Amino acid sequence: MVSAHNSGGDIASAARKPRYELLTLGDELLLGLTANGHLTFIGAQLGRRGALLQRNVTITDEAEAIAAQFRESWARADVVITTGGLGPTCDDRTREVVAEVLGQKLIFDPVLARAIAERFARFGRKMTANNLKQAYVFERGEVLENANGTAPGLWAEQDGKVLIMLPGPPNEMQPMFTEKVLPRLAARHLVLDREAYVQIRTAGVGESALETKLQPIFDRAGPGLSVAFCAHEGRVDCRVSSPTAALSHAKLESVAGECAHLLGDDFVCYGHDSLARVCAELLRVQEKKLAVAETATGGLLANAFSESCGACKFFAGGVVCCSNDIKTQLLDVPECLLLQHGAVSDEAAVAMATGAAETLGADYALAVTGFAGAAATGNGGNVVGTIFVALFSPMGVWSKKLSYPGPRRTVKTRAVNAALDWLRRELLRAQRGGALPTQRIGVMQ
Repeated sequence: MVSAHNSGGDIASAARKPRYELLTLGDELLLGLTANGHLTFIGAQLGRRGALLQRNVTITDEAEAIAAQFRESWARADVVITTGGLGPTCDDRTREVVAEVLGQKLIFDPVLARAIAERFARFGRKMTANNLKQAYVFERGEVLENANGTAPGLWAEQDGKVLIMLPGPPNEMQPMFTEKVLPRLAARHLVLDREAYVQIRTAGVGESALETKLQPIFDRAGPGLSVAFCAHEGRVDCRVSSPTAALSHAKLESVAGECAHLLGDDFVCYGHDSLARVCAELLRVQEKKLAVAETATGGLLANAFSESCGACKFFAGGVVCCSNDIKTQLLDVPECLLLQHGAVSDEAAVAMATGAAETLGADYALAVTGFAGAAATGNGGNVVGTIFVALFSPMGVWSKKLSYPGPRRTVKTRAVNAALDWLRRELLRAQRGGALPTQRIGVMQ
């Protein structure tokens, strides 16, 4: 077994780091019918633990292609990960092909067979005989339990290498990787037992401006500090690390703390929490409820909150109201207001937020209206990409106009992030007990 380990428990910079390769299997990936989310997920998870995914190869479901690529990767890599091809149908060949290449015998596991049958019974479905194909496992290997499906993952150690075979569905593969695979890799010192860097998540400040603002802190940290920025739609992440281990993890946390203090409300969180999750926690702490009303974002804002566990404790609900009739019927937006100012306006956004708060009994409300993409038709002097966001709070209601040129999906995502960040800042202000500046009450441009 390859082991890269030093006395401090980290992957040693002086030692050769283990080489990881990922094989993603499936004709649907090559045909573009399914996006290769396995690469981004597994690459990110390994990167957080200080391991670099050296290569990803996507191959067909054909046995010859699987065998040829697996032989090549097994010869080059220390850890080979495969996704897909472990299911019950005739195009699921990965288990059998890889076993033959490794010279491993597949044996029938009656415990797995019972578990598969019990899963079908729980869902009131009849199990067909081909499902028992998934109960065959490596003679010299381990089973990775699949709590979300019938195909177990497989783990084998052979020739001083590690093989990890994972099912293709993301809802099965992702929890298996984080809960079963990463702990095993950490126990063998093939990844760190914690994140290899400290991430600072920010909003409201651009990538170049963020670097300029934080550079004096980085300069004071001295040699050995590595800084990386990653810009997203409406937020920027900054990662600080020390690949040479010249700086301790405690020092990295200290540097990140200085950055957070300097950034003030532009600092969102450490780590990987979304803006919606940060807002959700602030709402929970303050025992407040939120409602949303959306046109241009088509339910994305509500979805951002409904994905949080226990959303009913802070999220009252939302209304997706693309037509003016729905705005008037469900949110009590005056018809005369829409006729006078238009559905894409400060006034409409304010009325939507107010209506959502009052109709759904919420303390805060967000509303988004606008022209989201190239297929939209701007009017009233508003070009495509014009967005109005309104925020209702216990202190009052106000709105602001934003402009996001670009594809529809980009505009929608940026509008959601802008609304979430605005809510986050106002919740922070309320938590501190600060009053809103009087010039911000009412309609804001």
